[in-house]
Amino acid sequence: MKALLVYPRYPESFWSFKYALKFIGVKAAYPPLGLLTVAAMLPPEWEKRLIDLNVKPLTNADLQWADYVFISAMAIQRESVKEIIARCKSLGVKVVAGGPLFTMEPEEYDEVDHLVLNEAEITLPRFLADLEAGKAEHLYTTDQHPDLEQTPVPLWELINMRDYASMSIQYSRGCPYNCEFCDITSLYGRRPRLKNVDQLVMELDALYKRGWRGSVFIVDDNFIGNKVRLKKEVLPVMIEWMQKHKYPFNFITEVSINLADDEELMDMMVNAGFNHVFIGIETPSEESLIECNKFNNVNRNLLASVKKIQNHGMAVSAGFIVGFDSDTPSIFDRQIHFIQQSGIVTAMVGLLNAPKGTRLFERLKRENRLLQGFTGNNTDFSLNFIPKMDPNLLLEGYKKIVTTIYAPTKYYDRILEFFKEFRPKRRINLSMFRLCYLKALFLAMFYLGILEKGRKYYWKLLLKTLLKYPRFLPEAITLAVYGFHFRTIFNKNLSRFDSRPFPDTP
Repeated sequence: MKALLVYPRYPESFWSFKYALKFIGVKAAYPPLGLLTVAAMLPPEWEKRLIDLNVKPLTNADLQWADYVFISAMAIQRESVKEIIARCKSLGVKVVAGGPLFTMEPEEYDEVDHLVLNEAEITLPRFLADLEAGKAEHLYTTDQHPDLEQTPVPLWELINMRDYASMSIQYSRGCPYNCEFCDITSLYGRRPRLKNVDQLVMELDALYKRGWRGSVFIVDDNFIGNKVRLKKEVLPVMIEWMQKHKYPFNFITEVSINLADDEELMDMMVNAGFNHVFIGIETPSEESLIECNKFNNVNRNLLASVKKIQNHGMAVSAGFIVGFDSDTPSIFDRQIHFIQQSGIVTAMVGLLNAPKGTRLFERLKRENRLLQGFTGNNTDFSLNFIPKMDPNLLLEGYKKIVTTIYAPTKYYDRILEFFKEFRPKRRINLSMFRLCYLKALFLAMFYLGILEKGRKYYWKLLLKTLLKYPRFLPEAITLAVYGFHFRTIFNKNLSRFDSRPFPDTP
């Protein structure tokens, strides 16, 4: 059997980092970890190829080579998915589809030959057994969550690692929290399921042996969902492995804000090579946090928690949301103030949306407030429900936030605020250096220091960094490049922003 695994194209978005990646000459931020893991689950005697449309085009010759095309996707990739399926159908190639998009919306994809939904450790073996017996069905689903101790190491040989800015590892699935707007618990449950330490070491070894050096994103929805096991088993082994291999990686992951409550855990993570965490802060409004069930963020000084994590040597990026029923018009200035004071440079502010499968979706459905048009991208000025706040006021307020916090003056000020608090455990590993970083340096000087309108603020940033925080000069340039990407994305979104009256009926 010949299996072609196809990863759909991402549209330009906040997290695509498209315009930042051009500075270092790579094609995508992260590889398609799900498809690489599925590839490792397919029979070893099958021929396998992988095409990531974010890296290279999909040709008719690629499709005609395949007996089956396997697609995995998230909601934001919906348009690319439609194109791939249509091409497969036109050429008579059978399609097998899975992943979050298809799991949450299977009724939208009747034309797919085989929908292998939920988690592949359970449903894929059933499909493969039926396929071998000549009786493969249209739909495979389950309400069970698998043990991850049988999940194989991804088939890294199917990609060229140089096409990507970072590699990825998954250690756990599931999140102990149950935020109203989040679909993670409906997809993966509330009990974090973990790989064992031996698996984690095997995955680190696999990346190391293939020559990767640099950033590794541990893609868990909440890496600290099981703190006890993390501190007792996982982090000690990671620390030992990293020391033995002279720190070839730096780790990024997603955590909840209560990381700030555990100094031992923060110290262990830094010693294991973590230098960046993403946190869902959402809003400085206690009322809105309670409304969306974000109770782990309630009754705490969020600003102090962020700075404490930064003080321990981990940069904090964060997600913020406006559009909660409890939000008042003051929320826009409050969000701006909090973001600036926190020194969170990579601050993704989005409009509240209701993905299918979330408790928010079900509540809004009962209240007859749902609208069509969920894009999976909450930074593109789209809403799929009728908000309590006047919609036009909400959209204008959102516009105010993003035009303020990504403007060079505010953005570069935030970088300097971050440097005040950041206390990294500096390790120099020349094996991480790539020649493309030199290219990025000169491109940054040209685009940000000469061409961009805010160029004088760029030079002020570099001068202040050299005078006050000289060891952070590489970080200053990197974050400035990120800012260029964010401004470009939001300027494009603003140009498409339609200020016509918002629909007042579902």
